[in-house]
Amino acid sequence: MTKALIFNMQKFSIHDGPGIRTTIFFKGCPLKCLWCSNPESQDTSIQILYDQKKCVHCMTCLHTCPNKAIQFLQDQFYIDTKACSHCLTCVHNCINQALSYEGEYKTIEEIVDFCLQDVEFYEESNGGVTLSGGEALCQPQAVHELCSELKKHKIHIAVETTGYIESQIFQESAALFDLLLFDVKHYDSNIHQKMTGVSNEKILKNLSWALNNNIEVLVRIPVIPGFNAEIKDAKRFVSLFQKMGIKKVQLLPFHQFGQNKYSLLNREYAYKDTKALYPEDLQEYQNIFTQEDIDCFF
Repeated sequence: MTKALIFNMQKFSIHDGPGIRTTIFFKGCPLKCLWCSNPESQDTSIQILYDQKKCVHCMTCLHTCPNKAIQFLQDQFYIDTKACSHCLTCVHNCINQALSYEGEYKTIEEIVDFCLQDVEFYEESNGGVTLSGGEALCQPQAVHELCSELKKHKIHIAVETTGYIESQIFQESAALFDLLLFDVKHYDSNIHQKMTGVSNEKILKNLSWALNNNIEVLVRIPVIPGFNAEIKDAKRFVSLFQKMGIKKVQLLPFHQFGQNKYSLLNREYAYKDTKALYPEDLQEYQNIFTQEDIDCFF
């Protein structure tokens, strides 16, 4: 039975496509964006999270781990990811719930049953189900089977995608969706590589294919300070989109909703001292698009 590695299933989403939606978050992503608000989504395995504020240093986790994968150095929790078997013994035995985990394997049937609980809301609001992540298309077999089952119930399906997928997988998958929410993070491949870990050529190639094959696409720009938030960046995006025939763009202002997750994962956060952006901060940025007849909204 096919299973998908999921780290969240969220009801009543209103920002992940039209209407009221259920968003399914798939674990694993080929990009490592420095500002990522879901850092727990990047790894392709189950991860242990550690909340130092709750830890009473009883060492129960250390002593109960069957693989001796845990150690404390200077009162800081460390886990050897190569030794960890994801048995979650440490989590289940943590007396003060300082340990938790991200990622759980769910069958397609379990996911579909969860989505079907809100069919009435989808129908009333013209909503549906959105596959997100991470990058859902990194788990193509699970995605194909899930879409097939959801289509039996005539549910609108969207996917939030980085576009960084092998062409064959992308093309086979794109037709499964009623809407692609397609992120374009930067127009310059070298800068894209520096800040996300990958170049943008494959992304733009897949976007071009989708546009040329009448796939419904909504292009989105996560607007990130120090990366693509200057007026000059908006102008370069406009130039790129005009060449590609893109007439509608959504801006996603940088936020700090995921900041605490980095400490739980024992990771440094490059944007910890960066102020969030709001639509009022990006009015001039937005105007660069609208002045060139590109429908640009938040």
